[in-house]
Amino acid sequence: MKKKVLSALLVAAMSVSVLAGCGSKTDSNTDAKNDASQEETLSVWCWDPNFNVYAMKQAEAIYQKDHPDFKLDIQEKVYSDIETALITAAEADDYSTLPDIFLMQDYSFHKNVTNYPGIFTDLTDSGIAFSDFSAGKLADSTVDGKNYGVPFDNGATIMAIRKDMVEAAGLTVDDFKDTTWSDFIEKAKKVVETNNVPMLTSSGGSEIIIEMLQSAGASPMVDGKVDLVNNKALKKAIETYKQLIDEGIMVDYTDWDQYIASMNKGTAAGVIQGCWIMSSIQAADDQAGKWSIVNMPKLDDVDGATNYANCGGASWAVSSNCKNTDLAYDFLKTTFGGSVELYDDLLPNAGAIASYLPAAESDVYNETSDFYAGQAVYKDIVDFAGKVPGIDYGAYYSDVRSALTDAITNVVQNGADIDSEIKNAQDTVEFNIGE
Repeated sequence: MKKKVLSALLVAAMSVSVLAGCGSKTDSNTDAKNDASQEETLSVWCWDPNFNVYAMKQAEAIYQKDHPDFKLDIQEKVYSDIETALITAAEADDYSTLPDIFLMQDYSFHKNVTNYPGIFTDLTDSGIAFSDFSAGKLADSTVDGKNYGVPFDNGATIMAIRKDMVEAAGLTVDDFKDTTWSDFIEKAKKVVETNNVPMLTSSGGSEIIIEMLQSAGASPMVDGKVDLVNNKALKKAIETYKQLIDEGIMVDYTDWDQYIASMNKGTAAGVIQGCWIMSSIQAADDQAGKWSIVNMPKLDDVDGATNYANCGGASWAVSSNCKNTDLAYDFLKTTFGGSVELYDDLLPNAGAIASYLPAAESDVYNETSDFYAGQAVYKDIVDFAGKVPGIDYGAYYSDVRSALTDAITNVVQNGADIDSEIKNAQDTVEFNIGE
């Protein structure tokens, strides 16, 4: 049986060879068409079929309106596999395996551009209007003043609060807008006392500390050097965090499911997180009309402090293997960097909130939400995004975050001295950088 199959394959292969050798006019035309098709095709790596892959397919459809021969070859890959493939290519100094466009987590840009610059194409002079994006979001993919990513989803920080619990305490949602942390804490105490639940729930770790830092425009890295010990905003952020825990205003959960359940079951009156948390909040249908969205509190007595930060998200990059950068530039400029129509589709159908600022002016973004008590939440979130200070985490975001998590844990759980823990965190990051 195996011999018969092998024989058949050999005959087929010989037939193809003979036909190819004829060099007919029809074959030449086919080859020309294939070459033209390849010239109008871009390959893409991204993850999540209902979010990022869907977004790329919609962008393809929009671009095809004026470029009917254009196609995308979208390959779905989990993010860890994408990053592994990028690093493998860089270390082998062989970028031929890379796609034309790939999606990268924002926190990875500085690390990978610094360590593996050969992966990326500089987009600074691509014609994309980067000023149309949130500065805070854009900073994540900007390295040494050069743009390496086109921002996609919005990770603007929100404070989602239970309107009904706030009002039961004799307060209003407006009382929690544009506050300082000290003002917030005093008001939150009334909500805690009235409802017998913490005002805030947290997923633990250093995430909210990082958001406090960004809201003040205070980078933990300055000119490539670790700046934790002399960082006034960081000390103020840790002091505030400790006060929130000590006074029962915020509760930490190390288990993600418990963290989400605290919102859905009403065992917390609010949360501060990237706006993507809204999909989890909205999973509790019975709470429709009971939630509202405001900006986060700002640090007291810190120069440059604001009520705005960003947490999470990803951006599109063009690889060094892209053979038609002009096509890649124009596609990204026309779609993710220029189409309100695209973002109007992605909001209701994929839950993707734009970091593209002109989207906030569309009718879709100005629609009110019944779940959030008639608030035009998406317009507000894009507005928040436009006010986020841009800071440079350098290539060591993960190291800084891990060291700060250890510091916070020791301060809150073990009563450790804040200054000593900040010094330990700085020593840890410097040691990791020096390895």
